[in-house]
Amino acid sequence: MNPETGRIILLIGIMIVLAGLVIMFFGNKLSWIGNLPGDIRIERGNTRFYFPITTMILVSIGLTIIIRLFQRIF
Repeated sequence: MNPETGRIILLIGIMIVLAGLVIMFFGNKLSWIGNLPGDIRIERGNTRFYFPITTMILVSIGLTIIIRLFQRIF
C-alpha cells in the first residue's frame, strides 16, 4: 500500500463520520429528502414504484462540489 491509499481511506472515513453527525443531529429536519417535486412515485394496488430523480440530481451536485473541493485542497 502506498500513502495515497491511506489518505483516500482516511477521507472516506471522515466523510462517513460527518454524514453520521448530520443525520444524528438534523435527521428530523431532513425528511424532505426523497419527497421533492420531480421524484416519481406510483402506487397502484399492491405495487409501488419510486424513482427519486430530483433527489439523485441534488445529491450528485452536492457530492461533485465536495469532491472538487477535496481535489483542490489535496
